[in-house]
Amino acid sequence: MKNYKYVLLAVVLTIIEQINAQSCVVESFKVKDNFDITRYGGKWYAIGKKDPEGLFLQDNISADYTVDENGKMSASSRGRVKLFGFWLICAEMAAQYSVPDPSVPSKMYMTYQGLASYLSSGGDSYWVIDTDYENYAITYACRTLKDDGTCNDGYSIIFSRNPRGLSQAIMRIVRQKQEEICMAGQFQPVLQSGAC
Repeated sequence: MKNYKYVLLAVVLTIIEQINAQSCVVESFKVKDNFDITRYGGKWYAIGKKDPEGLFLQDNISADYTVDENGKMSASSRGRVKLFGFWLICAEMAAQYSVPDPSVPSKMYMTYQGLASYLSSGGDSYWVIDTDYENYAITYACRTLKDDGTCNDGYSIIFSRNPRGLSQAIMRIVRQKQEEICMAGQFQPVLQSGAC
């Protein structure tokens, strides 16, 4: 009789795990409908982030997005990075964005370059999960997928137009979006002290 209980418990736990994994399939994540790249342009300050594996900007992160006359977006970003575990320096990055599927303009591909030899270069998906263009934006990238379609190594940034942060009402929206991309509780605040 005890063995049946353990088998039943194992089956229930497996079902719960599969349900949770299915809801976290990256391709099922909702992104900003009717995304307007021109309105998205301008200065944004990171106020929260979930880092990917490896070296990533640590604090005082800001990004200035520019949209040209052809609708192509580029960005210059800056922030502090920690090298050798103790040395904090200001770093700059540049990025260019393309839209692989014009029917979903909020799902972009970002090609980035570190403007110093110690910073990496490469490319990632860059999805705008949500924004109101005037106060907040939440972005998402998954670098590698697991076999079940969930993210193995991803990151997300919460941006604000104001370096001092967001109102409580907007933070409630942001927390909901964090849950929708399966990253609730994984974010850390980003210091904006003006150091860079």
